[in-house]
Amino acid sequence: MSDVSGKTVMITGASRGIGESAARAFAAAGANVVLTARSGSAIDAIAEEIGDTALAVACDVADYAQVEAAVAAAVDKFGGVDVLINNAGVVEPISHLDQSDPSDWGQVIDINLKGVYHGMRAVMPMMEQAGGGSILTISSGAAHGPVEAWSHYCASKAAVNMLTRCVHKEAGEKGIRAIGLSPGTVATQMQREIKASGINPVSKLEWTDHIPPEWPAKCLLWMCSSAADDWLGDEISLRDEDIRRKVGLI
Repeated sequence: MSDVSGKTVMITGASRGIGESAARAFAAAGANVVLTARSGSAIDAIAEEIGDTALAVACDVADYAQVEAAVAAAVDKFGGVDVLINNAGVVEPISHLDQSDPSDWGQVIDINLKGVYHGMRAVMPMMEQAGGGSILTISSGAAHGPVEAWSHYCASKAAVNMLTRCVHKEAGEKGIRAIGLSPGTVATQMQREIKASGINPVSKLEWTDHIPPEWPAKCLLWMCSSAADDWLGDEISLRDEDIRRKVGLI
């Protein structure tokens, strides 16, 4: 497992689910954690539980100025950002394309795609100057195949996969490790929203079919190690039993 002791990890969408679990996992491993989310009260409570090595910054990733300010706060408190985990994402409103609201559809793109770009853009110059860092982004099987009523989600995740590849191509030789994580279905609030929609096969899954958010959190920690270097510029699938074994989940 990677030694992240003393490193600073910035996590978007850290108020619940994978983001919250990742914050707790990295903090337990000795890292400083910067939690960002639109819900300031939720991340404040989590940061208070973690202690002095945690910083909560209310931030809407769809707004670049807010992302830039959150990175500046991380630098001011901890001296830099060594790992960025692009986790913030939404799937609502679930809607067939021919019935979708253009404004709502665009808002999902603003969060899921532009939010990831904003995080990358804000930390890359600093990481390059420091000699490197890791940019880990939550992907999805939806990046590679269409899902009914998820046109916004599928399009955004497919684009995010390409962003990861672009970061690797442009900055891999500058020491930036860019990897995507496709976790499969995870027992989070998003899955409750999907279940409530009743649309497409994913909504028909039982709660017990989903993995706990602690699994991708543990995988993200492993991805900070050289053991994950074979996947630089690519994606890791947590559905892969061999990956689960490497991470220590089997």
